[in-house]
Amino acid sequence: MTGTVTLLSGPPALGPRLALGALRSPFRRPRPGAAFPGAGDRLVLPGLRVDLARLAAYERVCGFPTGEDSLPLTYPHVLGFPLAMRIMSGRGFPLPLLGLVHTSIEITRHTAVAATGSHELTVHVERLAAHRRGTEAVVVTELRDGGAVVWESTSTYLSRHRTEPVPEPVLAPETAPAPETAPASAPPDPRPGPPPSAPAPRPLPVLDEWRLAADVGRRYGAASGDRNPIHLHPLTARLFGFPRAIAHGMWTVARCLAAHGTPQAVRIHAEFRAPVLLPGTVTFAADGARFELRGRGASERVHVSGRVDHLTP
Repeated sequence: MTGTVTLLSGPPALGPRLALGALRSPFRRPRPGAAFPGAGDRLVLPGLRVDLARLAAYERVCGFPTGEDSLPLTYPHVLGFPLAMRIMSGRGFPLPLLGLVHTSIEITRHTAVAATGSHELTVHVERLAAHRRGTEAVVVTELRDGGAVVWESTSTYLSRHRTEPVPEPVLAPETAPAPETAPASAPPDPRPGPPPSAPAPRPLPVLDEWRLAADVGRRYGAASGDRNPIHLHPLTARLFGFPRAIAHGMWTVARCLAAHGTPQAVRIHAEFRAPVLLPGTVTFAADGARFELRGRGASERVHVSGRVDHLTP
């Protein structure tokens, strides 16, 4: 991998980074073709030790069993989030932190990750990618134990902005296909037609209903350190266009995985499709590898959809 490596002596404070990113956001004007010179530069935090009290608070708010010897599948994301925010709040990052939307995450756990002991954490922005609604930042986090990667994730964060339409290709007259005509007596075309479209997947059966309290965002923020104002109070959420506080996306997927269960060696992919307003009621649906978090009622809006795949250790 190309890029520079910066060794950190300790985890960066998340609160000041979020504040710095918010202050710099109005001066960043995202546009098509935005480039990030620091893509590939890695922040490395060696000798990381997990705060067990904070871990227990995280397990309680997300529904994971407490007191386990290994970390919940989603917890290394919490450990790496301050490093990602250090990069994305820095001067060279071209996308505004305010309004940046976490759209998806893929997590691969190769083996159980001990809650005790020392780990090495690495975070970098892999690239910026054009998206039909703006620009995406692709952020990679890796956790190592004894030099081997035991856990890794790829997150996408979308910055919405005006995009340039992609023109249709125009064929030169000499390369344009001639119109096809067939004589009236032409035999039937023996070539097979297009394959029939695959049937839509059947709706997942609802397994549980969760009533979410208004303080879920504050409790998760205290356990994870992510105290983004859109998650904490209705008044601060309204400043950003939400009628009420919304649940953290990573809380919703963690809550789903706690209910679904995951093998030791696993890959999960989750899409964050719509915010969950607090307080509120949602339903958890799952069947085999697939899971969803949906709203309750006639529309049953999908908030999170995902898949859990078992890997060979």
